[in-house]
Parts: sequence; C-alpha cells; structure tokens
Amino acid sequence: MSTTFVKPADAKREWLLIDAEAQALGRLASRVARLLLGKHKPTFVRHQACGDYVVIVNAAKVNITGKKREQKVYQRYSGYAGGRRVIPMEKLMSSRPEEVLRLAIRRMLPDNRLRRTLIQNVKIYAGKDHPHAAQQPRPIPSPVRGAKAPAGQAATA
Repeated sequence: MSTTFVKPADAKREWLLIDAEAQALGRLASRVARLLLGKHKPTFVRHQACGDYVVIVNAAKVNITGKKREQKVYQRYSGYAGGRRVIPMEKLMSSRPEEVLRLAIRRMLPDNRLRRTLIQNVKIYAGKDHPHAAQQPRPIPSPVRGAKAPAGQAATA
C-alpha cells in the first residue's frame, strides 16, 4: 500500500476566525501555528502548506501574563554597527498589537522556507472588524481554561 499525497492545488483549505480577546498570547499562537501547518488534518504532510487560512480579530485585547508586558523586549539587528533595534513589548502593543501576535506565531512555525508561505495565511486585526467576510470564515470557539467538555464529547482543538 502506498501513501497518497494531496497536491497543494487540490487541498481543501478553510477560512477560520479566532477572537483573541482574553486569550493567552502563547497558547493562542501555538493553536494558530498548528492550524496554519495543517496538523489537525488527516492529509498533513510536513513539506507542503496544507493548513487553513486564519483570521484573528481583537489582537489588541490578547492576554499577556506575568510581567511580560513591562519586561519583554523585541530585538532585531540590521547587520551594521549600531544597527540593533530594541522595542519594549509595551510600546509595540500600544502602536502595533497585531505585530506582537504575528511575531509569536511566526516564531512557533518551523524555521524553513515554508514559514514564509505559512505566515502569509494568517490575517491579524487589532479591532473586531475584518475585510474577509466574503470568505465566510468559520468561527473557532475560544477554549475556556478549567472548563470540561460535556460527557461523550471531545474538546475542540
């Protein structure tokens, strides 16, 4: 018996909608990375972009635990002398909250050429409005911490 691979053109890709309000940043980023990779699908293969498109709203209201909002810094380096840029998370959250979430998701994806393709499949918006109504994104319920699924039902991913 041989393994059949689904071609990227034939892959069924859904549009999903996630509300980031009151969700922990890291937990949300790992869920989104899993959806982008397509690990929740039976047709998952590591070398293809077979995941879904993800629309995230209310990125400005994401929950940042501990003292990370005040203490965490984002760094980038241009390669030139004196070219290191350090931006505190607090400043980045006030000016571009969607960038904080994009960086968290990007850093949870594999560090290869596929990451560039996958990160383009996530659309992040600071407010509740988004321009993807025509794609009819399916809302994904946010997991409530400590809540148990009813008997006979599995928790959603």
